Amino acid sequence: QERRIFSMSMTIQKWGNSLGIRIPSTLAKQAGLSEGTAVDLEVIMDSLVIRRKHQDLEELLAGVTPENMHNEVDIGEAQGAESW
Repeated sequence: QERRIFSMSMTIQKWGNSLGIRIPSTLAKQAGLSEGTAVDLEVIMDSLVIRRKHQDLEELLAGVTPENMHNEVDIGEAQGAESW
């Protein structure tokens, strides 16, 4: 996988009682971020590091609902030595 490094200057803005920064789409795409992506924030020395949160199986399964669960998929007859 090709690794590109992007650098941009941004201005932090007030957002309610917090501060916010917009992530340009180019950077978001490169980092694999989209709306709703869970992230972890960490301060390392004088840097703010944003990392995509990697969920474990229990957290992922907690998000399964009857509305987002798909039905079984028929992939046809067994071929060769498969059995099910």
